[in-house]
Amino acid sequence: MNKRTFLKTSLFAGAGAILAAPVFSRSEERIVGDEFMQKPLGYEYDALEPYIDAKTMELHYSKHHAGYTAKFNAAAKEAGINGLPVREIFANVSKYSSAIRNNGGGYYNHNLFWKVMSPDGGGQPDGELMGAIEKEFGSFESFKEQFSKAAATVFGSGWAWLILQDGKLKITQTSNQDNPLMDICAEKGYPLLTIDVWEHAYYLNYQNMRTDYITAFWNVVNWEEVGKRFKK
Repeated sequence: MNKRTFLKTSLFAGAGAILAAPVFSRSEERIVGDEFMQKPLGYEYDALEPYIDAKTMELHYSKHHAGYTAKFNAAAKEAGINGLPVREIFANVSKYSSAIRNNGGGYYNHNLFWKVMSPDGGGQPDGELMGAIEKEFGSFESFKEQFSKAAATVFGSGWAWLILQDGKLKITQTSNQDNPLMDICAEKGYPLLTIDVWEHAYYLNYQNMRTDYITAFWNVVNWEEVGKRFKK
């Protein structure tokens, strides 16, 4: 499947196509040939309503995320690192241009963001992940409060994260499109859960009420996916 066919197929959901349940590879990115490809969303644009509206999802996925992906590929080719695993690129991102850092982060962060949300999301995690959350944060409600505060207090644009750092769970923040896999981040770790708090992620529906968007986010969190990442 060439790039044009892939993008046409993945974006066809916006025209009303019914997609099968999302299937994702175990890798952190999808590489076809030597290009990083935007993963299919895995559900229709209106699937997360009323918590995240269809128009926001369509613009976020087909414009913002697609733009980061295209610009990341262009920057990676210019630097001669196209096709390298993103985790390898991020581990040395301080050596590369801001175009690779910003667009590579935008490419990866959104791929993860779509995965950790689901039309069947919400509720609470279970099993080992729930045990780890209760051990580290005291209770699930305490974890939610701390994560929500981290998301709400990101200055300007950025992300809040739940990461696994040296075998322990930790909540952290990044600015712009940085993520905890990058060598420039003070708090590094393996991302388990993230929320995008750039205004384009919520402004059409929530305007300046970022906290309302964060509250709504808990209704679509895909704890099954987060739990799989924790075990992995």
